[in-house]
Amino acid sequence: MATTYGPPAARRHRPRQPLTNWRTNPASPFRHVDLVLVGAVLAVSLLGAVMVWSTTRGPVAPYDNSYLVRVLMFIGLGSAIMGGLALLDYRKLRDYWPFVYGGSLLLLVLVLVPGIGSRTKGTQGWFQLPGFQLQPSELAKLGMIIGFAGLASQFRGDLDNTRVAMLLGLCGAPMFLVLLQPDLGTTLVSVAVAFALLLVVGVPGRIMAGLAIAAILGTTLVLTSGVLKDYQVARLTTYVRQDETATTDTEKKARFNLEQSKAAIGAGGLWGQGLFEGSQTNGEFVPEQRTDFIFSAVGEQLGFVGSSVLLLALGTIVWRVWRAAQLARDEFGTLLCTGIMVMLVVQSFENIGMTMGIMPITGIPLPFVSYGGSAMLTMFVAMGLVLSVHMRRFT
Repeated sequence: MATTYGPPAARRHRPRQPLTNWRTNPASPFRHVDLVLVGAVLAVSLLGAVMVWSTTRGPVAPYDNSYLVRVLMFIGLGSAIMGGLALLDYRKLRDYWPFVYGGSLLLLVLVLVPGIGSRTKGTQGWFQLPGFQLQPSELAKLGMIIGFAGLASQFRGDLDNTRVAMLLGLCGAPMFLVLLQPDLGTTLVSVAVAFALLLVVGVPGRIMAGLAIAAILGTTLVLTSGVLKDYQVARLTTYVRQDETATTDTEKKARFNLEQSKAAIGAGGLWGQGLFEGSQTNGEFVPEQRTDFIFSAVGEQLGFVGSSVLLLALGTIVWRVWRAAQLARDEFGTLLCTGIMVMLVVQSFENIGMTMGIMPITGIPLPFVSYGGSAMLTMFVAMGLVLSVHMRRFT
């Protein structure tokens, strides 16, 4: 028996199913992606790549593009990691946070072991890998945030003295290990993040006041105990005594670094001297101008206007992370985004402030701008987690 088919005309005029937009399709994982955050992160990162390029193409090596290539590789890899983490449900970290936190502590312990960790500029804080240096203290900041969010969310707002002590111990362990390297800048950032998270979870004011006093006493003890290197102490004393004459060689060097940075920013004026045209930058008078002091190159070459645009872009990132914290469906997501937001704010303020003399020099990188694979990849991981929180605010 022959099979009967419908008329050809009916098949030809069958209504076509409409194609849904990838932003409105309910089944699309990208429906609630924060494109403003993604755009701001990529814009700041690419500007950072250009500035790193400009600080490494002086008269000594006018055609050296190796730093630019490496930064672009970090941006590409970081973008892939950010996208991959955004697709994953961040709530899975609530079950696995002990492994993430414990892994970051293990790296901090291993880097202190001679022969495993390597020492650079007096700090035992890097793993020397083929073609790359891994700085575990950068990862530890994010590991502490994930660990705090995971543990605090299990308490569900019911905090007694024992649980507060557990949270303090969780924050204190990585800080202590980082300080042993010694890395004062990362330790200070971690302290600020910990204080903010403790406030958010509702630790009583009397305990917070006691912690503030303990932090002041601890800072004094660190400065006088010999834990820090001479150049680290000189950076702090130079900040406190900017109007006084430097007495030691380390203080004179720290003072010189600060004066050159301020001179570069001041020389930029309103519009800047032009990209690749900064006299201080090209003359390599500013120390660490592709890493810690890269904002001085921004100020000199792009001026007040260019610096303001960079600050606006960084502020946009902070705003979107704060928004994700407000929209998070659970306490874990809120704490995760809050910790990342504070980390961004403190690092940006400290880095920019130290180039202008309003903050002490601590060697903290400017997020997404300073040259450094570990710092940049850590920030991209953090942004991936924020995107994951934002994308799941309705589920």
